[in-house]
Amino acid sequence: MEIEVKSRDMEVSDRLYEYVSDKTAKLDRYINGITDARVDLAYVKSVREASDRHVAQITLRGKGFTLRAEERTDDIFSAFDAALDKIQRRIERFKGKYYRGRGDGTSVAEEAMEILKRQSEGQEQETPVIQRRKKFVLTPMDELEAIEQMNLLGHEDFFVFFNVETNSVNVLYKRRDGSYGLIDTELG
Repeated sequence: MEIEVKSRDMEVSDRLYEYVSDKTAKLDRYINGITDARVDLAYVKSVREASDRHVAQITLRGKGFTLRAEERTDDIFSAFDAALDKIQRRIERFKGKYYRGRGDGTSVAEEAMEILKRQSEGQEQETPVIQRRKKFVLTPMDELEAIEQMNLLGHEDFFVFFNVETNSVNVLYKRRDGSYGLIDTELG
């Protein structure tokens, strides 16, 4: 496995480099076939909270998969450790989906019956929970007005608006290089 450690707006000390390299090298214990691993470490000055200034992102690539995890904290070591925990959970989830019911001789019907049996016994699988809901009125505007409104509101990540030019709901987002991206939606 090839390990690449990149940094942005910060210097990576020898201690940090060795820590990140050693921990990342151990990820191939969890899943076979990782061809390369990339760790991006960054210090972001322009965040809302000071506790989110250090960013660690881990990307694993292999034959047929790409897994990524990102975490932000006030310390680069804790950000990396949190991202490492998250990537390990993603590996387990990927392995569960990829290897489940393959090669052990059980049929799909037997596997489905086993899942139903576990659910009836109260061992339900973890389902995502929506913690917060927001409702707002979409104001018709063009893309330039949306950029201006996004900056006026202080939204740093994204802004949802109704585009009068395309007559559809759009999502405007700020890219890491400072430019903007636009997601144009349509019903399928």
